[in-house]
Amino acid sequence: MQTLDVMLSLNLLTPRQHAEIRAWTARARTPEKIMEMPPHLWRALELASVLMDFDGELEQTC
Repeated sequence: MQTLDVMLSLNLLTPRQHAEIRAWTARARTPEKIMEMPPHLWRALELASVLMDFDGELEQTC
């Protein structure tokens, strides 16, 4: 969950997306259930992940 909090602090997720993803993962008891997360939440999470990696790569090259 720490990664979700970082994504929120970097404004890569909206507070609503953060809350919805956190709630979904808290209810899901297995990886299979997490994989059933609604597509709009997956897209938000994937985009935030890509942007975090991109930001990290920029910091490493500087």
